Amino acid sequence: MCEIKSFDPRNASDAELALLNDLQNQIRAERLPDDPPIPRDEAIRGARHIPPFVNVSAWAVWNQDASQMIANASCVFLNTPENKHMVEAGIEVQPEFRRHGWARKLLAEIARVMERESRPLMLANTNERIPAGAALMERLGGERGLEMHTNQLKIAELNRALIREWLARADERATGFELGLWTGAYPEADLEAIALLLRVMNTSPRGTLQIEDFNFTPDQLRQQEKSMFERGTERWTLYVRERATGKFAGFTEVFWNPNRPAILSQGGTGVFPEFRNLSLGRWLKAAMLEKILRERSQVQFIRTGNADSNAAMLKINHELGFKPYMSQIVWQVQLARVKEYLRD
Repeated sequence: MCEIKSFDPRNASDAELALLNDLQNQIRAERLPDDPPIPRDEAIRGARHIPPFVNVSAWAVWNQDASQMIANASCVFLNTPENKHMVEAGIEVQPEFRRHGWARKLLAEIARVMERESRPLMLANTNERIPAGAALMERLGGERGLEMHTNQLKIAELNRALIREWLARADERATGFELGLWTGAYPEADLEAIALLLRVMNTSPRGTLQIEDFNFTPDQLRQQEKSMFERGTERWTLYVRERATGKFAGFTEVFWNPNRPAILSQGGTGVFPEFRNLSLGRWLKAAMLEKILRERSQVQFIRTGNADSNAAMLKINHELGFKPYMSQIVWQVQLARVKEYLRD
């Protein structure tokens, strides 16, 4: 008889975290069939170093002798002044155990946390390769808050002449600006300004999602770094700064893990509105790609997530050769609707 039990990833045993990783790798193989699995030690280090400001409630469905985790769920919210009304939820069920009612039972656990914490809005992500996720959200009456894609660039198909052209254009149009690079941890001397710089991502399209700006503090950035570095992930951040004022105008960042050497993740790229239309975005992207080509020869694919409504960034990425790799939806649903579904 399978059983649902509360599961604390921060304090679970290595054996329990290994079984969680086995389940998540099985789901990962459905979602990213071309990618290698996440090694157990990486997953365990990540669970042990979830940032302190991130609140996680989780549950696992175990088989009779607890030798296998057949499903799990999580309800995550941030201990921040913003977005106190929402949680992010996830449910994963092994394919052979789907349509057995486990998602419904796990959803009830999530709803109890939302009610206890007075958080009436749930966000959840689904993708085209696991249709069961979107089917559940539709049954719930969820709203498609943001439709997006993971887009992928094959390095072998990159137009390197275009990179040179964009770098030359920056020499002409962005003479009042300079590029800089941060590798690894952000420098302490600039940390306050970096926290403000990263808030440029609040200008990205949100669709109809009922969310507020995310304003991470310097301390929270350090917590996020620690978690990321414990997993073995390396980060490069290129920034552009106005020479006359020293003000940061924009940035781009990429993430790479030696356990997946052929794949590089493009994180945020943003330029403040007052500095747009000066080719700064193209300059940042071109300079980062030049560095990747020079120093990360093992990378074959670059992936990035883009809202389908983000016309400006999609134009840049499509010119570079990024193509749709996987469609995704960020759903939102009110707690009242979840409770109604659970009563039916």
